[in-house]
Amino acid sequence: MSNTESVLLIGGGGREHAIAQALTVDSRCTLYACAGNRNPGITALTADFESIPATSVDAIVEYATTDPVNADLAIIGPESALEAGVTDALDAAGVYTFGPTAEAARIETDKAFQRQFMQSKSIPGCPEFAVFEETAAACEYIDAAENDLAVKPAGLTGGKGVRVIGDQVTQSEAKSYLRENEYEQIVLEERLVGEEFTVQAFVANGEVRTTPAIQDHKRAYEGDTGPNTGGMGSYSDTTQALPFMNDKEYADAVEILEATVSALPNYKGVLYGQFMLTSDGPRVIEFNARFGDPEAMNTLPILETSLLDIMRAAQHNESLPPLSFSNQATVCKYAVPEGYPTDPQCGTRITVDEESVESAQIYYASVDAREDGLYTTTSRAFAVVGIADSIATAESQAETALSAADDGLRIRHDIGTQSLLQRRIDHMSVIREE
Repeated sequence: MSNTESVLLIGGGGREHAIAQALTVDSRCTLYACAGNRNPGITALTADFESIPATSVDAIVEYATTDPVNADLAIIGPESALEAGVTDALDAAGVYTFGPTAEAARIETDKAFQRQFMQSKSIPGCPEFAVFEETAAACEYIDAAENDLAVKPAGLTGGKGVRVIGDQVTQSEAKSYLRENEYEQIVLEERLVGEEFTVQAFVANGEVRTTPAIQDHKRAYEGDTGPNTGGMGSYSDTTQALPFMNDKEYADAVEILEATVSALPNYKGVLYGQFMLTSDGPRVIEFNARFGDPEAMNTLPILETSLLDIMRAAQHNESLPPLSFSNQATVCKYAVPEGYPTDPQCGTRITVDEESVESAQIYYASVDAREDGLYTTTSRAFAVVGIADSIATAESQAETALSAADDGLRIRHDIGTQSLLQRRIDHMSVIREE
């Protein structure tokens, strides 16, 4: 192996800013990046940046394989690039890419395939489900169901496509939602009741290295109300588990990830399991084939193992290094455009006072740096992450840092607060007793 590596990062969001930071703390990494938007946090860390959409396969390969990049390695942030086959094309061009092929990424990009795969491979934690290609048949199934259902379009929806009957919508509203959108394929599943959490893992050569559990907050508004978003923020604790779960429940989730990798022997990259902790233990809500956003911003800042070493080991068919973490808690909170996610105000010029962030970290997301300043897009603008010896202190850091947010941005202030954590603990206590 050479002493230095030329690494190409694909994607321009907060997740990718966290990946860029994790790579460039290693002096052996020379980082290049391409994305459809110009993320100032990423461009500040790169030797060169090119404006290329994450799904423009040929343009990405050309950039990766010519001067100045000549990439040794690549890493993909967004799921859209995985679905488009960017990994396949880069691998074929001789650039080892830490991310699954388009076929392997179907574990995320095709929810019907995901459930049928789990069923056929006897992966534990799979809910009861049914797959439909006709909206009318799906609506009949909803009418006949005795219990509440989760309604999922089979394809990618940016974290905003699922509707849960009995929580977000009524049966009638669920049917209207399907009729209005006419999805090609629909997955209907039993509604899982409990507390959601995520475990992300580095995977290569049949090995699995798991990271601490994280709880994301999908709902737009405080108190877990409003429509689903791509994620308004998240937190992790000083241990692998979260305050509402025990070590065995965390271990059970890890076993599900390991069983999944055993059934996908050639998988490489990050495998993200989103779980519901129920009275019967962890059940699988879904898998993602890349880092979560915002979960990458909880995991990577406390990862003490070199991300570059993980990628190098995967490339050279070596055992992945054991993961070491700083054993600190993290709280991530996003600032999003007014109206997000249903009617976000796009193209608003914003200012971010980085000096006010103090001891927290800031990650730019869906913003575009132009000559005259920073502008919002239709998604989340930036995140702040507090890192401390307790969730409470990390939450306080994040709140202080949010004074960096300009007018025209909205925040879920309750993420990581003691009152919200206690609600999670109390909720699981009730569920375990049922």
